[in-house]
Amino acid sequence: MFTLGIKDTFAAAHRIVGYNGQCEELHGHNFLVEAFFLGDTLNNEGLLADFKILKEYLKEVLAALDHTYLNDIPYFSERASSAEYIAMYIHGEMEKCLGNTGVSLKEIRVWESDRAFAAYGR
Repeated sequence: MFTLGIKDTFAAAHRIVGYNGQCEELHGHNFLVEAFFLGDTLNNEGLLADFKILKEYLKEVLAALDHTYLNDIPYFSERASSAEYIAMYIHGEMEKCLGNTGVSLKEIRVWESDRAFAAYGR
């Protein structure tokens, strides 16, 4: 089993509605997102998947979040805009992009600071 990893960033504002503390107030983060992929079979070039393609998929998914107020995005109107749910959202969107690439998505990590991340995987 092989594992590949890529990362990218996006900036966004949000607030955690109902949170009893500072995170209930409007604030922003420069989020770092890591995506990890699994697969068994290398192609003829010795690659599990092309990093360039995986990076394009992640950039496309993050573009929908970049410089937004997350709470205005329909997905987050139904749930908190927490790092946990952001990771779940990105995971779902990345799975749609992967299709028949021969790799599966292992995990998405969303870092909201240098010292704190939430991860989602199946």
